[in-house]
Formats: sequence, structure tokens, C-alpha cells
Amino acid sequence: MGAILLEPPFDLEAVPDRPAVFLIHPREGRPYLARTALLRRRLKRLLLPRAGLSKLLNLSEVAVRVEYHLTASRLGSSLTYYDLARQHFPDDYAAMIKLRLAPFVKVLLANEFPRTAITTRLSVSQAFQYGPFRSRVTAERFEQEMLDLFQVRRCQDDLKVSPDHPGCIYGEMMRCLRPCQAVVGPEEYRSEVDRLVHFLQTGGHSLLEPVAKARDRFSEELDFEQAQRQHQRYHRIEQVLKLRDDLVDDIDRVCGVAVAPSVEPGCVELLMMLKGIWQAPVEFKVAATGRDVIPLDRRLRELVAGVSAPKVTIRERAEHLSLLSRWYYSSWRDAEWIEFPKVEDLPYRRLVRAISKTASAVQTTLFEP
Repeated sequence: MGAILLEPPFDLEAVPDRPAVFLIHPREGRPYLARTALLRRRLKRLLLPRAGLSKLLNLSEVAVRVEYHLTASRLGSSLTYYDLARQHFPDDYAAMIKLRLAPFVKVLLANEFPRTAITTRLSVSQAFQYGPFRSRVTAERFEQEMLDLFQVRRCQDDLKVSPDHPGCIYGEMMRCLRPCQAVVGPEEYRSEVDRLVHFLQTGGHSLLEPVAKARDRFSEELDFEQAQRQHQRYHRIEQVLKLRDDLVDDIDRVCGVAVAPSVEPGCVELLMMLKGIWQAPVEFKVAATGRDVIPLDRRLRELVAGVSAPKVTIRERAEHLSLLSRWYYSSWRDAEWIEFPKVEDLPYRRLVRAISKTASAVQTTLFEP
């Protein structure tokens, strides 16, 4: 549902007492933006004249227009609040909505000797970006444990290659190829970095599969000592992969759809993310109407066929991923999230079940005594 406008004199009794994001526009200056679970009660408190002195905010003497957007889910409310804050408060909207950017593990491929870093900033430069993580603590732990599987440097400075370089403890422990000491050249070092990136891109399968094959081969050859070593390495890789948070992936593969209740009767709201970018919400009617009834699965495929990721800035993309992370990892997640690596792989059966489940839950709520 789009924006609904109220002009003076405000008929507040006609306003639904439902969750909403609203704006109160004054005669001068910036509007008052807020979210509420009970819109009518909140507007009455802000707009009805008060007798005597009161410390509560009252805008009855300055308000010239009210704009509100009804919402039916926490995620829908969060995204609407974000869009309106960006529109009306372009300089300080992030602080206003208390948006903390999610952390990512970034592989800095533009460097002659690439390294990893934990960052909340995405970049357009040559880099592989992996996330979003729940917190910086979980991102750092995953990064450190992952690097134990490869011989990629952990130092953060730009290397000055020299055989006389003092090196570090990781080089002594054979956990780094020691490019700082010119033990390997850029090409050989880059091949190790490529192995790391491929490990992340494949969800660990690039290491798990050859280790499993080696374990099975040694077992068939009755070399049980080597088979046990390979089994331990397999288990070690699995433990590292378990340190990832649920949403973590190459940001170009962070795709999914949240199936949420809708303010429109007989509909659900589909909130889709493609390549880490939120799409405009879609009100999807559950029951088809008309003479020729089109199956729900087919209607979904026709809807998704016209979807493409919009162009946004790098900053906006980081914010979109952070909004997903904040909602998904929260205790107030109120919609089913269905993830997929790309549109062609969208699991339509799961999506149909989620839509039916959400629609049924809404109907049950409406008819409860």
C-alpha cells in the first residue's frame, strides 16, 4: 500500500490503529518521521491540542500535512522507514535509524600480494567480498580460522619485498608463503590466494572434495594412518565452515525473498533481494481471480521473470545488506526467508509453501475471537 495523505482538519478517527511509518510535515523545516504500532493513538497524542503545560511533544500548531504508510511486518516497516529517512534526511539518516553497517571479510585482490581484511565498507575496486556477518567478532574468528587452511599472509602493511625482511611467526610456522622475504614471487603467491577465493566461492567444496577422495583412496590402500590424517583435515575444514553465519556468501550471491503478511486483504508481501540489493516490495494476491485461473507457481515465475537488480551506490548496497543482517539475526524476525544464489535457482516449491503458510496465518489471526 502506498502513502496516504491527511490534510487539515485532521480526521484522526478515520485513521486505522495499526502499525505504520508516518511523517508529520510542519509549515517550515524538516518533517517528523517515526514508526508506531498504533497509528491512530500516536497521531492523537501528537496532533490533538493539549490544555496546560506538558513536556510531551505536540505538533498540533505547526502540522500542515500527515503522510502515513501502513505496514504489516517488521521487515517491511524497517525498509519503509529507511527509504523515507534517506529521502527526507539525506545527511544524517544513518544515525537517525541507528543503522550499523554489517562486517564483511574482504580479499584485497588489487594488492600485488593480496591479503584479507575485516571491513564494513564495500568497494568497487578489485576485491572479493564475503558476508554479511552477524558481528565483527564472528567475522574475525572465521577469518583467522580460515587463514589456517592456507598460506596467505596476515600482515596488514604493504610489503617491501627483500631477502633481509625479518618475516613473522606465521612464516616460521609454515603458515605463510613468505612473499616479504622473496621466497615466492607474485604469481606463485597469487595462485594460493586464488585457492582461498575459490574455497569461499564454492562454500568449502574446493577443499572438502579432494580431501575426501584422498581419504577414501588411502583407506582402500589400507594406509589407515594417512586416511586418518585426511579425515582429521576434512573435519577441520568442516569446523571452519560452521563458523560462518547463515547469510554469509559472496555478496553477488546474497539473494533471497522474505514472505511477509500484507496490509492488503488476500495478499502477502514479497520482499526480494538480488545481489545484496532490496527490490521494491510486491503485493502478491494469493488466490487468483478471473475466468482462467492461473496456478500460483506460474504467476510467481511470471513475476520473477521481470525482476532485475536496480543500480545503487556501493554505500547503498552495504546498507541494504546491513538491513537484511539486522532483521535476519534479530529476535523479532517475523517473515520466512528463502535464499537462493541466483534468480534461475529460486526454489518455487518452497516459496509456494511459504506463501500458503503466511496467508493461512493471516486468516487465522483475522478470525480469532
